[in-house]
Amino acid sequence: MSISILVVDDSVSMRQFVGNVLRSAGYDVMEAVDGDDALSRFGDTCVDLVISDVDMPVMDGLTFLERLRASKSVNQPPVIMCTTHNTFEKIQRALELGANEYIMKPFDAEIIGGKLIACGV
Repeated sequence: MSISILVVDDSVSMRQFVGNVLRSAGYDVMEAVDGDDALSRFGDTCVDLVISDVDMPVMDGLTFLERLRASKSVNQPPVIMCTTHNTFEKIQRALELGANEYIMKPFDAEIIGGKLIACGV
């Protein structure tokens, strides 16, 4: 069975970049444009890991993470948060809300691979 990763980012180019890296490594990739869209992907679909941006319109990544972790009706995959913030305030908040890892933008395929390994994927 293949591993499904949900990439959540309002930037089309970022979703394409991360998606291409993951697909080339053999993962199944789903995409969502914001946290609300991401939450709607749970239910019918098995999500094995989430890579989510922090800052997005409609529902930001921290709100998405908080709602995901509060939900008793969906599986609880590892979550890697991505941010451009150079302060640790949002990273610390993400970890408090249940993020497993974080990535500082910009990043490359090697960094993504290391974070997937750290999450056991």
